[in-house]
Amino acid sequence: MTDAASSVAPDRARASELSGVGRFLKATELDTRMLGMVAALLIIWIGLQVVSSLRLGVNPFEFDSRTFLTPRNLWNLSVQASAVAIMATGMVLVIVMRNVDLSVGSAEGVIGMVMGFAQAHFLIQVIGLGAGNPLIWILALVAGVVLGLMIGALQGYVIAYLEVPAFIVTLGGFLIWRGAAWWVTSGQTIAPLDATFQLMGGGPQGAVGSTWSWVIGAAACVAVVLLLVNGRAQRKRFRFPLRPVWAEMFLGAVACAVILGAVKLANSYPWPAGIVKRYAELNGITVPEGGLFIAHGIAVPVLMAIAVGIVMTFVTNRTRFGRYVFAIGGNPEAASLAGINTRWVTMKVFMIMGVLATISAAISTARLNSATNSLGLFDELMVIAAAVIGGTSLAGGSGTVVGAMLGALLMQSLQSGMVMLNIDTPLQNIVVGIVLVLAVWIDISYRKRVH
Repeated sequence: MTDAASSVAPDRARASELSGVGRFLKATELDTRMLGMVAALLIIWIGLQVVSSLRLGVNPFEFDSRTFLTPRNLWNLSVQASAVAIMATGMVLVIVMRNVDLSVGSAEGVIGMVMGFAQAHFLIQVIGLGAGNPLIWILALVAGVVLGLMIGALQGYVIAYLEVPAFIVTLGGFLIWRGAAWWVTSGQTIAPLDATFQLMGGGPQGAVGSTWSWVIGAAACVAVVLLLVNGRAQRKRFRFPLRPVWAEMFLGAVACAVILGAVKLANSYPWPAGIVKRYAELNGITVPEGGLFIAHGIAVPVLMAIAVGIVMTFVTNRTRFGRYVFAIGGNPEAASLAGINTRWVTMKVFMIMGVLATISAAISTARLNSATNSLGLFDELMVIAAAVIGGTSLAGGSGTVVGAMLGALLMQSLQSGMVMLNIDTPLQNIVVGIVLVLAVWIDISYRKRVH
């Protein structure tokens, strides 16, 4: 009885010392760094909305179609951020293991060129597949995945088994794969691409529409509730501390509100009038006097990015491989002594990075409906910045997939906003560089304060 009283009293004493905000954060177990990133993203959005409105001489709260916070701009922003976000999920694992991959943008470029060449030339002119054959986009994507795996395996092998520093290997890859991208077609742009393949790039046809967007949103909300219920059951099973019921309900309500709000936003962006007119003519639909509203819904590349994020989160948090990655990043010597095959794990991480570069290349080429020699140029900087801004420590051992994806959205928001404000490219690069340095400085300051 005395032991129980003595163990509870200090907890109550510590709880009473916390402020209202502190007690709220403790009850909900929200990550303060993640909240800070969300707050920074909102501040950037609001700032860009105000500046773009003042530049046009309109009221910032009227949400003019030419300002930043409009369904059209935010929908395009989500599509543009998808490719970087996908690669950033893999960069988390790379940086967690105290490595870096400077070649992802160049790898994306050469893989995109190979997939474009396969669709427009090799599979049609050499193999003899007819235009529109469903095998074209499938075989092109398979070729891209195989090439991505080979690139990742080669670089991972040199880093892990030949013990060449990752910085040097991937810096060499940065030059090699960019040159190889030019060599595939001697610098010529390849277009157009397969019609089905283009769906991965977004646009009116590359979105799921209003109805399916609401179905996906409802399913996501159900999944959130089930995850919370299952998590609470698991805590009871292993006798871990439980969050208050109100905290569980709050987290579920906020998550569902964000999901349904995003769906409503996606459904608020209509097809362009010209495409609606052609669609109505082809399907015998009479366009009313006020026009026909057809919503884009959630874009296919955004769904691909979300799917990759879910898979990578599961891999990092729920698999032995993910635990090995973080163990190696925390203390490589201890991980090796514990029996972890650190070399093979390192090689697998770079292979995963190669596959993710393939997915990003597919999205980027499909969005442009062409494969160009400049595809993925400087994307490695955006990817690394997204991972670091998202909380991945350059010292290794810590990082989150969700944080990296938010970092990608933040970086793309800055870039899109500066483009909207007609800021010159050199100044855009200056801003991105400053943000990256600030992110690393904040990470270092945070770790000093914690430790």
